[in-house]
Amino acid sequence: MSDKDITEETERQPEEGFLDADMDKENEIDVEALEGEGEARQEEAAGSAGEELTEEERLREDLAKEKDKFMRLFAEFENYKRRTSKERMDMFKTAGQEIMLSLLPVLDDFDRALKELAKSEDKEMFEGVELIRVKLRETLRSKGLEEVKVEQGDSFDAEVHDAITQIPAPNKKLKGRIVDVVQRGFKLGDRIIRHPKVVVGK
Repeated sequence: MSDKDITEETERQPEEGFLDADMDKENEIDVEALEGEGEARQEEAAGSAGEELTEEERLREDLAKEKDKFMRLFAEFENYKRRTSKERMDMFKTAGQEIMLSLLPVLDDFDRALKELAKSEDKEMFEGVELIRVKLRETLRSKGLEEVKVEQGDSFDAEVHDAITQIPAPNKKLKGRIVDVVQRGFKLGDRIIRHPKVVVGK
């Protein structure tokens, strides 16, 4: 390669570097360094094909580093979008959680009222209150409220059930299992908003 070819190649390299500078500010610093090296080589009027190859390899390494940084940034952004999307969906599902929690004692009162009315002879009153309770429960169910199913004899799960006390098991089958359900539990979507209160046999 002649001195003229080397000089032309050196002059072209800063122009290619400026294209990268538009994409990343850090490359702008590298371009200035390349310009300084190019001017020094022109002043010395010396160079070899091996030095040009080394310079090309260094530029390729810089490009690979920038690509790696871009891919990492892109992956972090995609993770951020997925995370915020999931959080937004969870927020929509549980937006009425406070209202649901405030209405659960009303459901408990309906259950107690029906137990007392069942003892009386006023069947019409019982049926009227039961219809109101069913309507309320169906309305809440349509908004995502579901009862946590718990029955006597189920295995106790500390993450689901709230054990308020332990009593001697009536039989061996109920030892370490749920003996009685004191208060029903409910969940909104996949989240338990009130754990069922249970009695566990020992």
